[in-house]
Amino acid sequence: MSFSFELIAEDKQARAGTIDLGHTKVETPIFMPVGTNASVKAILPCMLKAVGAQIVLSNTYHLYLRPGIETIEKLSGLHRFMGWKRGILTDSGGFQVFSLSDLRNINPEGVYFKSHIDGSNHFFSPEYVVELQYRWGSDIAMVLDECPPYTMDKSYVKKSLDITINWAKRSIRARREHTVNALFGIVQGGVFDDLRKEAAIAMKDLEFDGFAIGGLSVGEPTEDMYRVVPIVNEFLPKNKPRYAMGIGRPENIIELIGMGVDMFDCVMPTRNARNGTLFTRFGVVNIKRQQYRDDDRPIEEGCGCYTCRNFSRGYLRHLHKAKELSFYTLASIHNLYYYINLVKSARKAILNGRFRSFKDEFYALMKEGEADE
Repeated sequence: MSFSFELIAEDKQARAGTIDLGHTKVETPIFMPVGTNASVKAILPCMLKAVGAQIVLSNTYHLYLRPGIETIEKLSGLHRFMGWKRGILTDSGGFQVFSLSDLRNINPEGVYFKSHIDGSNHFFSPEYVVELQYRWGSDIAMVLDECPPYTMDKSYVKKSLDITINWAKRSIRARREHTVNALFGIVQGGVFDDLRKEAAIAMKDLEFDGFAIGGLSVGEPTEDMYRVVPIVNEFLPKNKPRYAMGIGRPENIIELIGMGVDMFDCVMPTRNARNGTLFTRFGVVNIKRQQYRDDDRPIEEGCGCYTCRNFSRGYLRHLHKAKELSFYTLASIHNLYYYINLVKSARKAILNGRFRSFKDEFYALMKEGEADE
């Protein structure tokens, strides 16, 4: 095992640090591109390096079903399999338990589920999920948890939380046999303050290397997200990284960095790119609009990404309208560059003790963009 986290600077609650994975280092705050099936859609590993990605996320549930455990093992583990030498965090499949709820059955032992691919029957226990991530050589493994819909009543969320905490304890025991590089616990509890506090206290007393805040960005009002995160962070240890799972809107990321969160992931940059929505400091550009047909400007003036240095809005609109596959790549390059450099800029501001000013500038530019629309 080779994992450590160094907290380098704090600016009020905002934090800057370094995660050492042994073979590579990750500077926090960090945004992790999502490569669910061991590939970030429309993006090659060399492109990920070019946009500054230090760690990517893959998914245990999906890789277990396809290509399967043995295939990844025979092809020398996940890093070699996907041609990515930097960091890899593997999600446990807990969110898929939530999102594919009509195909699963949860009990205290684990999760019985049907494959969304062919309908075959499978079972995940907390121990087996740790074993899978160990066998694939994941740098950061996530425990199995249940992510209840935010609309569920408190009694259901409490029962779900009890199961998640029990699974976390079993996962800790399993990691002693299967020595994963690092194992993160997940704090659930829905939108209920007392359950979130209970979950955070229970998790901090276990031997985890870091902690994730789950069950957010699942349809709950934004104000609930902003209320819950400080409650959780109050009880999590300061000397271990904190990861807000699935948080994707730029303003949400900036707010949560200000609350002490270190790690983020979301499919939004690449998914929105494929749909023609491009992120800039001044808000989003919907490249499908007629107004960009003859526009010779880049997506964002001053952006250093490959797309903006070489192509115009007019060209990108043409690619999108012509359904050229290269559009997916060029748009995704820009959006990933935007996200990764947004958190990189936040880190720099924290190191310089000016995160509050950085946050104000972020919103001012967004407002300026809205005024220009």
